[in-house]
Amino acid sequence: MSQEDIVIVGMARTPMGGLLGELANLSAPDLGAVAVKAAVKEAGVKGADTIFMGNVLSAGLGQAPARQAALKAGLDNDTQAVTLNKMCGSGLQAVAMARQALLSGESDVVIAGGMESM
Repeated sequence: MSQEDIVIVGMARTPMGGLLGELANLSAPDLGAVAVKAAVKEAGVKGADTIFMGNVLSAGLGQAPARQAALKAGLDNDTQAVTLNKMCGSGLQAVAMARQALLSGESDVVIAGGMESM
């Protein structure tokens, strides 16, 4: 696959709330799942080979927050999930890693994003 073959076909986000506001009771994977499910629907794809999700405040979330978001969004059990923490650059790093997965041929359809709840 070449650089020109890579396209963004869907996107979504959740509303932004204030610190300890109305959305604070929702976990990052819960919020991430909402965005992932909406992006997949908008893109018109069945699922993805891999999902890369940035998450910084992962204490108390349990193991593999990206996997949790993927499963809650209805992605297949065999979807590879990678959680990464690069502080404020986590979401951008997820996009960069998605690009690499596509260029290398490792994946054909990739989801990339970030998720947080404060």
